[in-house]
Parts: sequence; structure tokens; C-alpha cells
Amino acid sequence: MIILLVILTQGANSCSNHAIMVAGDEGKAFALHAGPASTYMASRFGAGTSVSSFVSSSARRLMMGERKRRSVMSEYSANLGHIHPSIPGRTSAVRAGIGQDTAQGAIVPPIYLSSNFSFAKFGQPRTYDYTRSGNPTRAELEKALAELEGGQGASCTSSGMSAVTLALHTFVLHREHKHPRLGRVVAQHDCYGGTHRLLTSLAEQGLFELTLLDLSDPANVAKLSELNADLVWLETPSNPLLRVIDIAAVSKTSGRARVLVDNTFLSPALQNPITLGADLVLHSTTKSINGHSDVVGGALVAKSKEDAERVAWWCNCLGVGQAPFDGFLVLRGLRTLHARWSIHEANARTLAERLAHNPSISAIHYPGLATHPGHELARCQQRGYGAIISIELKGGRDAAKHLVEQLQLFALAESLGGVESLVAHPATMTHAAMDEEARIHAGITDGMLRLSVGIEAIEDLVADLESGLDSLRQAA
Repeated sequence: MIILLVILTQGANSCSNHAIMVAGDEGKAFALHAGPASTYMASRFGAGTSVSSFVSSSARRLMMGERKRRSVMSEYSANLGHIHPSIPGRTSAVRAGIGQDTAQGAIVPPIYLSSNFSFAKFGQPRTYDYTRSGNPTRAELEKALAELEGGQGASCTSSGMSAVTLALHTFVLHREHKHPRLGRVVAQHDCYGGTHRLLTSLAEQGLFELTLLDLSDPANVAKLSELNADLVWLETPSNPLLRVIDIAAVSKTSGRARVLVDNTFLSPALQNPITLGADLVLHSTTKSINGHSDVVGGALVAKSKEDAERVAWWCNCLGVGQAPFDGFLVLRGLRTLHARWSIHEANARTLAERLAHNPSISAIHYPGLATHPGHELARCQQRGYGAIISIELKGGRDAAKHLVEQLQLFALAESLGGVESLVAHPATMTHAAMDEEARIHAGITDGMLRLSVGIEAIEDLVADLESGLDSLRQAA
């Protein structure tokens, strides 16, 4: 409830002094002005403005703002209720590595920064001998991620792209059986720009054959078995168009190929590709799993023990394993994954619903909206819709630039999945490595912005975006 209180006192010159106070929810109060009323009215609203008219108009404005805030919070509360408290893996994530230190009884596992470990005796190495090959801190994270994704093993790497490189070396460049032909990769045509750059560069060097397809199209999925691929590469939802791919359908029609799903956008909190038929799950742990934008890392989880062992062998061989301190930070972030994502998810849903009909936006991409073409599929194979929203603005690149410059709470930066909200312009940032033809084919326009919705107060995020969009509309 908002109360506008004007306290009047009679001054010696018959000019009323006043203190204008606003009292809001939870007993909060703040002063708008203290001093001669006539001076304040004249300076703020022009000569002739009375205290009574000021009170009336201010009260109307405040009440309108309060109604809007309550509307936003009502939507947020409803969306928060969509997150089921018993999401699989929640306890496992929180308890990862907790209370397992037998030496000192530490609740949080210590960081093993040592680069090497002594042998028990001559010719008798211990479990760990050299940190490139294995490290207790990294092993705790790998164990936790394998359990959360339903895999038989995981290897944590120095970055998301090193996990991409590891997957290609293990299953395409160095296949378990020698073949006279080159390996073949089939990948989602609008995959992450860094992945697209690596795939196309290696294919151009003749190291494997590459086919880029829109795998959200059932017709393309149906013909996967004809392509004789070694690896089928999915991102679902895709980056940045949020296309949703039927993981189970791809797994059934991919023939002998292994199916890899980049699960960075949703994390194991909201999607488990292995349970849907995938063979491998990849993460940039820099993003949702760590969640605090203070470390770079990646992970590759394997469904089978045999594949997990092959991945670990190549991880050691290539030297792409994650450093112990970085692994410690990711493990710490993992423990709050589900708690963070309940707010991420509710914020993103609320924001998408409010942006859906904004006149400055020509298209909005968010699987949580019933109008999204992949909504029903997402509802079936995911436990939520994620925290990424992509919008296309009327006015193209100039409009995108104008809006970005107005925003206060969405920092213009690469990456996503952190507690803070970010905005990116895919055409010049995350997907700048794609040539213009490839971007157009993928549907990435110059007027597109990708929002990574954080866990700030939803009313503040709504106000920031709506204020920026209002400014854009006025400028247009």
C-alpha cells in the first residue's frame, strides 16, 4: 500500500512549509521534499501548482506504479510455482563432495593444488600421480556431473571449447576403428559461434566431412540415418534462436552415430539428454553450472563406461583437463544450481510474457511461450524453459544499439547463465565468426539481442527493459 502524506505548518509569512513523505510496503518511508511548498511547486511543476493538485497527481502516479509492480510480482509468483521442489539431482548437487574428508573432517572438500603425488612404493603409483592425468578436486566435480547427467563418467576441461575439441578428437578424428573414409559430423546449423567456427575450420582443412542442418525440422531428422555420420551434434535449445530439437527422435534415427547434446543452456537441473537417448552431454561449465562468471571450464559426460574411459584417455593425452582451483569454483557453483535456476526460470518466464506484445519487438524467441514452435516439445523433454530470451527489434542494428545503450541492469557482454543479467548482440559478438550468409541461413538478424536473465528482482529487470524499449519507441 502506498500512502502519500503532506505535513503543513504555518510560517511567519503565511507561506506554508511542508514535508512530503511517501510511505510504502513494509513500513518503508522516504522524503520527497521539505521546505516552502510554493517554492517546490513552482520549481518542480511550474507556477500556480497547488499542494492539493500535486498530492492528487502524485498519488495517481504512485498507485499506477504500484499496480504495475504488483502485476509483475503476481506473474513472477505464478512462474516461480512452476519449479518443482523435488527436481532430480537437487540433493546430489548440494551434497557434492560434502563431508567426505577423512583426514581432517572438513565439510567442504579441500583444494588439491599439487601438480604431482608421491608413489606409495617403487613401481606402485597411488590413485593420482600427476594432475594433468587426474586430480582429487577435479574428480569430485567429474563424479558429481556424471551423476547429475546420468552418465558413467565425465571429464572436466579447461574451457567449453576444449570440451568441444575433446569430443571431436575422441569420436571423429580418432575413431575406435580405422576407416578408409573421413569421419563425418552432422551439426545443428545455428549452433554456438565458437563451435561453428571450429567445425567449419577443421572441415575446410579436410579433417572430416561436415553437414549443417536445421535439426528442429523433423524432415531433416528423418534422413539422419542416410548420412552415415560418426557424430551428431545438437544444441537444444539452440543458441541464440532457442530452437528445440527432439533428442529422442534424433537418437533413434542417427544410426551408428553417437549423439552429443550441448546442454549448456539448460544444465542438468532442467534437462538430462542421456535419459532421452543421447550418448554424450557437453557443458560449458563457465555458464549455468558455475553461475558466477568467475571461472572458465567445460565438461564432457559419457553414457557408457567405455566412452567415458576413451574421453578420459584423450583428455589426459591432449592436456585439456581443468585446473584444480577452477574445478573447486565450479563445484561450489554446482551446489547452488537448483536454487539459482528456480529464480532464473521464474524471472525469464515473467520477462518473456511481458515482452511478448511490446510494439518495438518484431519477434521473441523463448520456448516457455505457448506461441513458440517448440513449446510442446520443450514441455515434454525439459523440466523448464531456461533463462535465455532472444528478441528481434524493429529497426535492425540501430535499434539494437539504441536499446543496449539505455539498459542499466543488462551488461553488454559475452557469456550467459550467471547470476547477473547480460545482453549480447549475436551478429557482432557470439556469432561474429559466422559469415553473413551462414548467419542469415541460421536466422540471426542484425536486430537480434540475446538476453541472459539473472536473479535480480524481477520488477527491476522489467522496469529496465521497458524503460529502454519506451526510449526506443520514442526515438523511432
